[in-house]
Amino acid sequence: MSTIDTTHNNHDAHHGQGLFSHHDDHLHPEPTSFWTKYVFSYDHKVIAKQFLIFGLFWGFVGALMSVMIRWCLAMPGQPFPLIGNLLFPSSNGVIPPDFYNALFTMHGTIMIFFALTPIIIGFLGNYSIPLMIGARDMLFPWLNMASFWVSVASGALLMYSIFVPMGPSAVGWTSYPTLAHSQWSNGPGHSLWLVSLFLAGTASIMGAVNYISTIIRLRAPGMRWRDLPLTLWGLFLTSILNALFLPVLTAGLLLLLIDREFGTTFFLAASISEAGTQGDPILYQHLFWIFGHPEVYIVILPAWGLVSDFLSFFSRKPAFGYKATAISMTAISILSAVVYGHHMFTTGLSPLLTSAFTTLTLLISIPSGIFFLNWLGTLWRGSIHFTVPMLFAMGMVFTFGLGGLTGLHLAAVSTNLLLHNTYFVVGHFHLTMAASSLLASYGAIYFYFPKMYGRMMNTRLGQIHFWASFLPIVYIFMMMMVAGYAGMHRRIYNPYEYNYLQHLLRLNQYIGIAVAIAFSAQLVFVYNYFVSRKKGSVSGPNPWYLGTLEWTIPSPAPYYNFDKIPTVYNGPHEFSHPKVTDRDFIRQDEYIEGISHKNG
Repeated sequence: MSTIDTTHNNHDAHHGQGLFSHHDDHLHPEPTSFWTKYVFSYDHKVIAKQFLIFGLFWGFVGALMSVMIRWCLAMPGQPFPLIGNLLFPSSNGVIPPDFYNALFTMHGTIMIFFALTPIIIGFLGNYSIPLMIGARDMLFPWLNMASFWVSVASGALLMYSIFVPMGPSAVGWTSYPTLAHSQWSNGPGHSLWLVSLFLAGTASIMGAVNYISTIIRLRAPGMRWRDLPLTLWGLFLTSILNALFLPVLTAGLLLLLIDREFGTTFFLAASISEAGTQGDPILYQHLFWIFGHPEVYIVILPAWGLVSDFLSFFSRKPAFGYKATAISMTAISILSAVVYGHHMFTTGLSPLLTSAFTTLTLLISIPSGIFFLNWLGTLWRGSIHFTVPMLFAMGMVFTFGLGGLTGLHLAAVSTNLLLHNTYFVVGHFHLTMAASSLLASYGAIYFYFPKMYGRMMNTRLGQIHFWASFLPIVYIFMMMMVAGYAGMHRRIYNPYEYNYLQHLLRLNQYIGIAVAIAFSAQLVFVYNYFVSRKKGSVSGPNPWYLGTLEWTIPSPAPYYNFDKIPTVYNGPHEFSHPKVTDRDFIRQDEYIEGISHKNG
């Protein structure tokens, strides 16, 4: 094993006040037992893998629930195949209406808080941040470990809530009062849901504090803000949004839990309150959506940053408009706090407020359009390498473009009132947030797999996985918008009881077939992931031929990451420079006269 050099390349002299002088304080000893190495580990790389497995497990559960939802809409009244009789013996294998409500409630909850968040933030953030900034670990390793195990406790509570008497929560993933109160949602299921989400929010706040602190305090000497890979810009801004807005959500959940368990009336109107005291169910919606709309960007910002890097990496070109992209992402993060009202246009907001929220929501499309055009500029005349991560990045660009354009219809109050609560909304936000983040997450896994395990995932299986996921996903959610435009509302167990929706049965059956194909494609990924860990081709330290700091160390990365803290002289996207003839990239830690900056 290499001897770890604790020198800092005189970086205090360059940065004054010793801003970057804490690297060795976070060099924890090498783990010696199974428990400290694989279970209660301080190593950010191990914690990242734990978040990944946690997210993949819950992603499978949430995806299975989506298959069951689509079965109800494609084959109403028919027994669910294979496991229907086991799960629903009293109805001869047919999914009953009350459990259908629980399915869409738990599906939304799981996919947002227990699948996408652990993978795109927990896995990607934990694994990439210290490696990309040249640090040996997170600033607070213990807090990092605690955030994962609090997430596990949250997941355990949610799983337990599925099996309690009267079943799991069935009031929708938004948990709107008054339906969410104990008078109308009996049993412990929804109370457990509230506690689970409270713990999940607490875990994310822990991670947000750690991410922000680590990026600010532990950047390698010479690493300026403009030298950060755009992935880190996305994770940094996401962490700020989490730290600001998750406390608002957790406060709302706690007050609702107190309403349910102790009879208070924070969100219960006086007209239906036994005590006659005045509460307000709309207040909860404000608290929820103040977090709920930034949550869209909390999940998508890391994906934007990651894709911005991938398009540069695999086009072998500097990122077009790097500064404009970073500024646009920052502007979107700021604006995300003041656009939530378009989720509440049907609640009776004043025309003054609806006009303001319409304007602000439309305004947020301007910075989105800027970095989208920057993506196209990066691709233009690039030497594009269609690796598996690049395929997923380009798929994300396409799905996000579709979702973003259809969002304009929901920003305007006139069309929002028509389309609200229809499948148009479902298709839009799945394209914008869910599908885009999912594709970017898969890209991240394929990209970092060789750094995690020292082996490559199978390229052919990765290509099959991409096309068998991407094409059905686009079809599924585009057709959902078609169904929504035709008037099909969400959360209806059997929409064909309405004459005007009966002609949509065939369309929903086609969507169901696409869902089955997309679900089956994930089995290809699972096989590829676990088999490649042992039998994949050996990758070497830099299989993608990149210059960012994580690709300057061995694969798999040692527990201490860097035997000597690097000094940064270049940006993350230095490709195809005419003064460098032996390769087409420049490492961030190498100094080349006339190219590199001298304040490293």
